[in-house]
Amino acid sequence: MDKNQITVVYGENPREMVETLLAELKPEAALRPGATIGLKPNLVLDKPAASGATTHPEIVEGIIRYFQAKGFTNLVIMESSWVGARTEEAFRVCGYGELAARYGVKLLDLKKDRTITKETEEGLLTVCAAPFGVDYLINLPVLKAHCQTLLTCALKNLKGCIPDHEKRRFHRLGLHRPIAQLAAVLPVHLTIVDAICGDLTFEEGGNPVPMGRLLAGTDPVLLDSYAAALLGLTVAEIPYLELAAKLGVGTTDLTRAVVTEVNPEAKQAGRFHLTGRAKQLARYVEERDACSACYGSLLHALHRMAEEGELEALRQHNIKIKIGQGFRGVKGEGVGIGTCTRAMDEALLGCPPTAWAIRTFLRRVLAD
Repeated sequence: MDKNQITVVYGENPREMVETLLAELKPEAALRPGATIGLKPNLVLDKPAASGATTHPEIVEGIIRYFQAKGFTNLVIMESSWVGARTEEAFRVCGYGELAARYGVKLLDLKKDRTITKETEEGLLTVCAAPFGVDYLINLPVLKAHCQTLLTCALKNLKGCIPDHEKRRFHRLGLHRPIAQLAAVLPVHLTIVDAICGDLTFEEGGNPVPMGRLLAGTDPVLLDSYAAALLGLTVAEIPYLELAAKLGVGTTDLTRAVVTEVNPEAKQAGRFHLTGRAKQLARYVEERDACSACYGSLLHALHRMAEEGELEALRQHNIKIKIGQGFRGVKGEGVGIGTCTRAMDEALLGCPPTAWAIRTFLRRVLAD
């Protein structure tokens, strides 16, 4: 496959769409008989794909059916949910447990995988071993919003291939540079983007936006750049894209993209944009190196409070909610969310606390 090729298929049936896509791409041509194929979906937490948070299991089913029909039977689905979530529960709720049993495919919780170290230009990365042990790795991200990096798609989905302690360190490092470094050391052979109904407000889902398409390519930087443009974003707004390009992972130059629409007649009219809601809610927050799970729960809680007209009280009380690893050991007056802020006068512990718990806690703080 041409590295600059981006293939798009439109529709509403994920399994049929991905089988059409694979028939066009013919990835099996590059594989030896008996090759091991790894499938890395986005199962960031235990929410069904219809929420806009996770990869549709029908996409994975279509891939399994396609490769098994070609004689490839050694397939493994691998993932690690975000910090504080149980991958096994995500497998169950998102339909992957039943899927794996039906087709005789292995499920691998990368939280339990052994780790190895990889050297980068900026030091060592601790990564899960399993993604390096397959012959062909297919990355299956969801195109959706992210509260800290704006976009989560191909490159950021690889964060599920590192252990939880490394995920926390990525946040201390500011996410963008380590995401680019991870992409430079972890070989991905094919990326298929689930852009069927991603949440364009929050990474954790709940606000799905119908987009009705799958995107595929072998250059994850080019795919992410194309996906960003689809949502009205520029490459400059997502620093890890240029950083990854400089490391040789791919290109951000969309003029080099060769876009093939397999079935343009099925394309639905419409434009898609991030809502920007996370940025609006961030005005009430002082964030220092927060993990996505904790920060996402806080923003989700603030969003629900806004719907009930409760955020004005935060402004009137001049409250800036503290969150993140940068507040470890920081004492003093203030309102903190998450175990890292335990030294604050008012703190809700949890790693991460739920959005419901945060909302209840903030209501109590405001009532005192």
